[in-house]
Amino acid sequence: MNIKILNARMERREDKSYMGKVEAEVEGHKEPYELTIYSKKGDAWEYSLHFLQQPGPEEEILAFEEHIENDDEAFDIMVDAAWDSMEPEEA
Repeated sequence: MNIKILNARMERREDKSYMGKVEAEVEGHKEPYELTIYSKKGDAWEYSLHFLQQPGPEEEILAFEEHIENDDEAFDIMVDAAWDSMEPEEA
C-alpha cells in the first residue's frame, strides 16, 4: 500500500503526553485520511483513523486501518513524520 504523507504535526501537552495528527493519501483510495495519535510517554501509541474531509468508501478505510495495524513500518513512518515536526525543545 503506497502512502503519501500530506501534513504531520505533533505537540507535547501540559501533562507531558504527546498528541499528533498525520494527514495522508493512499494510492487508489478516493479520499485522504487523518490519523490522530496519542502517547503518554512517546513510546506506546494509541490512534484514531478517519477521513480527512468527507466520507469515503468504508472498505477503503477498513483496508487502510488493517494495513497500519499489521505493518509496523507503515505506522512508524507516520508517527515519525509527526515526531519530526516537533521543535527540539518540545521533544
